[in-house]
Amino acid sequence: MDSAFYPAFLFVGCALGLACLMYGMGRVMGPRRAGRVKEMPYESGMDPINDARRRFDVRFHLVAIAFLLFDVELLFLYPWAVASRNPEGIDRAVAATQTAAGAMRGATDFSRLLVFGEVMVFIALLALGLVYAWRKGVFQWR
Repeated sequence: MDSAFYPAFLFVGCALGLACLMYGMGRVMGPRRAGRVKEMPYESGMDPINDARRRFDVRFHLVAIAFLLFDVELLFLYPWAVASRNPEGIDRAVAATQTAAGAMRGATDFSRLLVFGEVMVFIALLALGLVYAWRKGVFQWR
């Protein structure tokens, strides 16, 4: 048998052993008596008042999607902010994309302005989307 598979077999064996150990400890230490209170669904410390399968209002999902949209934009802005913290960060990124034959001395200044302009257009589009969502009443909870 090839020794390259030993770490994989060791990982699978440890995972199965841990799963069996957790199941056995749950059977030994778990509750043994079933009761009405123990079988009742738990809802943040409050007694459940509605069915768990009830329909949610569409506005809840609209607010959730709007939150995700404006939250994910930080993922796009973070690398730009880190690269622009020092001027060499953008220069290295631009130099990596330019070919040796086409590199010019003034290209890095233009490239910095181009990157800055692209980010400003991105932020402007996000602001426009925020104004649109605000006008449509997505953020108003009735």
